[in-house]
Amino acid sequence: MSTVSATYVEGPFFEVAYAHDGTLEGLLSAVFEAYARHEDPTDIMPADRVQLRLGQMQRTIRTDVAHALRVQRQLCLRHGESTFNTIKVASLSDEPHTGTTIYRFIRYAMDTGTSRACTWCAKRSTCARCTGSCEKPFGKSRRALADVTHPIVAPLLELERSVANERHLMMQFIRFEHMSNGVWFARCNPKASVVPLLMDYFSARFNTQAFIVYDENHHIAGVYDGRDWYLVKVETALSTLEYADEERLAQDAWRTFYNTIAIESRYNPDLRRQFMPMRFWKNLTEMQPAPFATKGCDLAREEPKNQAELLRQAETAGAQKAAKRPLSRMLE
Repeated sequence: MSTVSATYVEGPFFEVAYAHDGTLEGLLSAVFEAYARHEDPTDIMPADRVQLRLGQMQRTIRTDVAHALRVQRQLCLRHGESTFNTIKVASLSDEPHTGTTIYRFIRYAMDTGTSRACTWCAKRSTCARCTGSCEKPFGKSRRALADVTHPIVAPLLELERSVANERHLMMQFIRFEHMSNGVWFARCNPKASVVPLLMDYFSARFNTQAFIVYDENHHIAGVYDGRDWYLVKVETALSTLEYADEERLAQDAWRTFYNTIAIESRYNPDLRRQFMPMRFWKNLTEMQPAPFATKGCDLAREEPKNQAELLRQAETAGAQKAAKRPLSRMLE
């Protein structure tokens, strides 16, 4: 099996896989090449994830922004910007079949036809009033996405839903820490590359405060300087960061509040894991170890690492009966 980047090589190959640089522009460039070469690739995926099958050859596609824009324009012209926005969101998924699913959908969408008439004039696809950007029910429609049970459409919508759900979870479970240089910093480990979808939300909330959202899984950082935000590729792991003077106090206060408001009679760890998946816990301030003096039903159920030392301190303080009481009572 060989890798080619320019012309097709005659050989015992029955299938072809397109490899791109992992960006949306690279994916759309691969779609353009498939049309230009009159080929039907069985797989389209980032170059670092390609695993060739028996009898399959790999074609490396160079990213061409002009070609990508041509594909985008045709999709928007035929089915409106909302359809292309669905593709953009779905392309952020980490699923190995993401590129192939998007390619199959674009093929299907191009064959579906053009959009219906404009809302206002009800005669032409565009008019002076809507300037070709009409997205109302009877204007440029999501016709290609209308049949949600279609075997080509359903996988794309599933990718979009999974990415949107991951974005929603990140909006809830990202915790910012105040650094000594005045920047607010947050780490996250999402299943999809959703940092680009988070930046508008957090920049609106932080207003003029600079912040950084670092995706440890995809090695991407969203940087906001108080005016605009940018995406930065992080090649090496970030070193230990220095907290602001009041940050430790704020974290302790937040943990104390979180544990204090807990209702012990309603303690339900299974339900908590359902709404707060454990994969987020390592970056949640309230789930980090707290002093044993902190009151809370969660801490009352956890055995301290050095229970003997805790008992010794209680006896020294004059609580002679503390060692005979249940641990949950001692922590109150």
